[in-house]
Amino acid sequence: MEVEEAQVATEPPKIHRLDESVVNRIAAGEVIQRPVSAVKELVENSLDAHSSSINVVVKDGGLKLIQVSDNGHGIRYEDLPILCERHTTSKLSSFEDLQSIKSMGFRGEALASMTYVAHVTVTTITKGQLHGYRVSYKDGVMENEPKACAAVKGTQIMIENLFYNMSARRKNLQNSADDYSKIVDLLSRFAIHHINVSFSCRKHGAGRADVSSVATVSRIDAIRSVYGASVARSLMKIEASDKDPSSSIFQMDGLFSNSEYVAKKITMVLFINDRLVDCTALKRALEIVYAATLPKASKPFLYMSIVLPPEHVDVNVHPTKREVSLLNQEVIIEKIQSVVESRLRSSNETQIFQEQTVEPSSSCQMISSKDSNRNPSPSGSKSQKVPVNKMVRTDSSDPAGRLHIYLQAQPHGHLVKNTSLTAVRSSVRQRRNPKETADLTSIHELVAEIDSNCHSGMLDIVRHCTYIGMADDVFALLQHDTHLYLANVVSLSKELMYQQVLRRFAHFNAIQLSNPAPLKELIVLALKEGDTDPESTENDELNVKIAEMNTDLLKQKADLIEEYFSIHIDKDGNLCRLPVVLDQYTPDMDRVPEFALCLANDVDWEEEKKCFQVISAALGNFYAMHPPMLPNPSGDGLQFYRKRKSFRNNEESLSCSTDGDDMMTEDEIEHELVAEAETAWAQREWSIQHVLFPSMRLFFKPPNSMATNGTFVRVS
Repeated sequence: MEVEEAQVATEPPKIHRLDESVVNRIAAGEVIQRPVSAVKELVENSLDAHSSSINVVVKDGGLKLIQVSDNGHGIRYEDLPILCERHTTSKLSSFEDLQSIKSMGFRGEALASMTYVAHVTVTTITKGQLHGYRVSYKDGVMENEPKACAAVKGTQIMIENLFYNMSARRKNLQNSADDYSKIVDLLSRFAIHHINVSFSCRKHGAGRADVSSVATVSRIDAIRSVYGASVARSLMKIEASDKDPSSSIFQMDGLFSNSEYVAKKITMVLFINDRLVDCTALKRALEIVYAATLPKASKPFLYMSIVLPPEHVDVNVHPTKREVSLLNQEVIIEKIQSVVESRLRSSNETQIFQEQTVEPSSSCQMISSKDSNRNPSPSGSKSQKVPVNKMVRTDSSDPAGRLHIYLQAQPHGHLVKNTSLTAVRSSVRQRRNPKETADLTSIHELVAEIDSNCHSGMLDIVRHCTYIGMADDVFALLQHDTHLYLANVVSLSKELMYQQVLRRFAHFNAIQLSNPAPLKELIVLALKEGDTDPESTENDELNVKIAEMNTDLLKQKADLIEEYFSIHIDKDGNLCRLPVVLDQYTPDMDRVPEFALCLANDVDWEEEKKCFQVISAALGNFYAMHPPMLPNPSGDGLQFYRKRKSFRNNEESLSCSTDGDDMMTEDEIEHELVAEAETAWAQREWSIQHVLFPSMRLFFKPPNSMATNGTFVRVS
């Protein structure tokens, strides 16, 4: 009996085919290992879509929400049904295509995997469409048919409740701060490589982005904005290449830290054929070089971009594409190591120290006079305790620092002679720190005024209201508790934008204008619109002179408004960049002339607080959600889009006949103009519902004046 039981126990277990849902969930766990894996896949998809702006919003380290929005080419409507099926892709069609693949995605697994471990919602619009589509996915298939909706250019993918059905994985990822820091690090690496793309990353509900980069032509500038000025200052450019087919073919462009850079751990940012990867062997080889050559700087900052022929790179060797396999990898590493070692040795032997003339300030003279009047202490007396503010290199009371204490003061006449605008700017920039830029008294005062002037009753309405819809072109209908309110969208958005400008002061992302706009022409256009008779040419010469003077003024103030408000004006007087005041919202560019004129005419440049307040108010008015310039084509507004020829014919026939004057045939409508107007009005309503009111709930402090000026009207 016991022998029979032993024989049964040793029989091999039966092999059976796993259910497809189990297979997919196992595969999803390999591809999407943690929230940062999902962010990486989505950002790479955005880059493959030729996006120039990518925004990431994260909640609870990515477990509650990951939202990636871009302005790429979008997804075609007919592709939406198979978008999240496994192994559906637009990147390749045959296995041989892998030999020359240039896109970052190619398997068609990422989105599918996300739908098996999270709730996925996609909103997209392609060029030429009047509206976008929104659809939700689960387990690789659509939960419902795509719904038409207003949308901004590109695609927005929302991942909610990641790993909701994988309890063990979710419990292991409860440290949201750690996961969020990994996402910030990932976006920082993308930002310094793809310098032609603007990146931002922030926590859900936060007013300020933790990663904020603007498209630029300089990689050093990108590193400075992401990793800080101290890192950018200590980098040197190193290049290595080989064009010998018998050994290796590659080109490496890199930025490597010098002996002045000291850190606790190595930072290596490596892109191979524009793909963010890790290479442990290369990292170890360079770490050995630094340890041997620069012992005090043995934990370097390394950025490398290596370009090889696509057929020399195998990208399909890791589930998350974190690693790649290179042809002749050992040879490439050895050559890069040799070039870097040679450059480090030469830089270590010859160090260059920048000489800076330190000019004594008024505080220096005062200290010197006090010291000269003080009796020298006897040699045997006890030394006096050094004040704390003299024990540091810099001092808030003296932006130029305390270095002059160790130098002999020069005569006052020499000070006057050598004082220059460059020296003043230098001292100001030494004082600046990205985290402390907004520590200006005037900005603190303006923000404090907003907080102290907040109406508590209306704040409760704003925080907990439900948006119902637009009652007309200006008023939105809201519900709060059992009451209905009409809210003036223009007034609300204007005040919200003003408050956001002050709170984001000196920390804006930027909108790059595709075609720089000449300020002179903008101001002339605004002046022309303000004339009582716009068709008249009587004031044209005067308008041009005013525009020239205003343009010269704004060119003089260009550094200030770019530094604090991200409004970039080039040396030719062209408006090139505007700030992002609210994420996922672009202002109506038809109002740029009015904004340019206001910036030139209304700002008091002499008084700091008033200057910042007026510029912030001008931005608030410009970014406010005004009705579009084109009349609403629904209802009576359609009359505006009748062709002028129709109106003229009607006038000529008025004396002969009145029959058919108000008849409108299909041929009499300006269809292209109507389509443009419908898109503009639909986008505005979408922005009001999905951008304005969610942002108000998070950030808005309604002022007391709004309780009485008709901004909110209770209707029931």
